[in-house]
Amino acid sequence: MTDDVRLDAPTNDTMNPETPHSTAADFIAEEGRFSAPNYHPLPVVVAHAEGAWVTDVDGKRYLDLLSAYSALNFGHRHPSLIAAMHNQLDHVTLTSRAVHNDLFGSFARELADVCGMDMVLPMNTGAEAVETAIKTSRKWGYDVKGVTPESARIIVCDGNFHGRTTTIVSFSDDETARGGFAPFTPGFDSVPYGDAAALEAAITPDTVGFLFEPVQGEGGIIVPPPSYLREVREICTRHNILMMADEIQTGFGRTGETFACDHENVKPDMYILGKALGGGIMPLSAVVADSTILGVMTPGTHGSTFGGNPLACAVGLAVLRLVRTGEFQRRSKELGEHLAARLRAESPAHVREIRSIGLWAGIEIDPAAGTARSYCDRLLERGIIVKDTHSTTMRVAPPLSISREDLDHAINEIIAVLNEGPVA
Repeated sequence: MTDDVRLDAPTNDTMNPETPHSTAADFIAEEGRFSAPNYHPLPVVVAHAEGAWVTDVDGKRYLDLLSAYSALNFGHRHPSLIAAMHNQLDHVTLTSRAVHNDLFGSFARELADVCGMDMVLPMNTGAEAVETAIKTSRKWGYDVKGVTPESARIIVCDGNFHGRTTTIVSFSDDETARGGFAPFTPGFDSVPYGDAAALEAAITPDTVGFLFEPVQGEGGIIVPPPSYLREVREICTRHNILMMADEIQTGFGRTGETFACDHENVKPDMYILGKALGGGIMPLSAVVADSTILGVMTPGTHGSTFGGNPLACAVGLAVLRLVRTGEFQRRSKELGEHLAARLRAESPAHVREIRSIGLWAGIEIDPAAGTARSYCDRLLERGIIVKDTHSTTMRVAPPLSISREDLDHAINEIIAVLNEGPVA
């Protein structure tokens, strides 16, 4: 008989986490060998990060203008968030919701207060929060509004991005996200984004909610026309449907306000939150609403083993303390105005449009001048991380903690690359 195989004993070098890697190419090759190819990342291997800067395995520094799609609004490894994490690690990290923990109640109270609402339902990822919002709105429709069982419908927007679960891609019009994943979940109607009249025309007696992004992020930083949010609020109130604002990317200062809905002094019926709520440290998301809405949930109707775990709550509470200072909202507004002004004044003719709100901009490239990815690749060579979306848009979303000096350095590099002309 042979000896039992020890679970901690690697059988070959490729399984040994101590196997040395000599170059970035080695790390990328290993990832390509053992990871499903569902991403097309920029060819940089980050090993360390601080504030707005990251350092790769070869020691080269890059200015991060992506912020992990706004998960890093407060920068990499913000000291107060790291301290909260370290402190909680000495106590308890996970209990599940089978018992109570000493931080979840405080976190829920603080988040509800920041949102001006009654209740919080915690999850982990943004997509989980969107799924939670869908389930909640349907149950509210049946229990409160009186919609005929199994007939609830939710209105969404063309060009939306709310995640990639099977139900969520069912109402996406991005064929890359949808292709090959049918059959799809029914119950959704899509209308043009920014068109309040189209929203109202789509409402039926079975409509329970309107799920939308106050600013479309993955769609290319699409800012709706003035008064759109106020019109949506009025329509949803008049027709007794839930206004469900997906602020996963827009929330916690990215647009220059705590929430994008604040730009028009609008309060939705439901906030869907994630990304920056976890400070770029822990996956943490939530649906926040009044008790008349979230109160429809009863034991067993929804849950998550990790949702509301004390480690995430400790970081989330530290995030909310940063949000309450107003510093990051102010920095986003001021630095964002500077970013947009320079991009609009200095971009060459093949930049068709600069769309911006807060410290968040979409640079729309004429396809004849090359793909947005080709410009992002050239910026990477200059030490600037910018990511493309939908082939024609470069997204700029630095940490809200970035200095004016570093932001100007980044803008200088972006303008220089844009002025190099079309990519062969």
